[in-house]
Amino acid sequence: MNIKSMDELLYQCTEEKKTIAEIMLMMEVENSGKDQVVIMNMMKERLIKMKEAVDQGVADQSVAPSGISGGDAVKMLEYTRSGKALSGELISDAMIYSMATSEGNARMGVIVATPTAGSAGVLPGVLFSLHKNQGIPYPELVMGLFTASMLGYIIANRSFISGAAGGCQAEIGSATAMAAGTIVELKGGSPKQAIHATAIAMKSLLGLVCDPVAGLVEVPCIKRNVIGTSIAFSAADMALAGIESRIPCDEVIGAMYQIGKEMPRTLKETSLGGLAMTDTAQKVKERLYHCNSLTKPNF
Repeated sequence: MNIKSMDELLYQCTEEKKTIAEIMLMMEVENSGKDQVVIMNMMKERLIKMKEAVDQGVADQSVAPSGISGGDAVKMLEYTRSGKALSGELISDAMIYSMATSEGNARMGVIVATPTAGSAGVLPGVLFSLHKNQGIPYPELVMGLFTASMLGYIIANRSFISGAAGGCQAEIGSATAMAAGTIVELKGGSPKQAIHATAIAMKSLLGLVCDPVAGLVEVPCIKRNVIGTSIAFSAADMALAGIESRIPCDEVIGAMYQIGKEMPRTLKETSLGGLAMTDTAQKVKERLYHCNSLTKPNF
């Protein structure tokens, strides 16, 4: 089995009367030759690694080796606990967990790329917030990872998932789209609704450039992960309300691919454009590479 489009995925879900997660599990069993129990255990291990990254991040106030990130997850946690947060607990917790994961990545900790290291905060952010605030048990979160995997598999094979290839729309955009569809399925929505949520989320981030300061996956990447969680919940709520994307998901993915091809090289992880070229960013870059004797990237 090799599903190549969202249309094919929806067809298979309808024909087999299965969820997106179940279709992904079937496909993995067939294509890998591994037993279903083995595959499930592998996915459980990934969920455990995600949880460890979150737990470590919310307790760690240390600064990353670069000196430009770190400690914000703790600040967000304290602010939320103060009762002043404008967002409800569901989104506030997702923001905290997302930032904790992304800051852990900046500290060279172990994370799960979903779909990349630079966008690894979005999915665990929404998953563990759903666990805490909606009571969704861990076995269901494991199935949520299969949902996200299926959606990400199609996006990756029809477009980009790396900032170097398609800009940040391909990283945070894909991660947010995957998370939105996963939320819908975990909340009992149909595969059709999950795919609409995926499209709605991705549309909201089309054209997002990849412009990391000093070439590091920290600024503005970490905060973009956090914002992605809010967009994922918004897209999921719209889809669960019965709102559909006017542009089919496969066409949205195609648009992302075309935008990525047309996007200037300076805005695709080269740090030669966007925020990376601001005065402040240039000073940060000079300090980092001068003080630490790092080799400047040669693009």
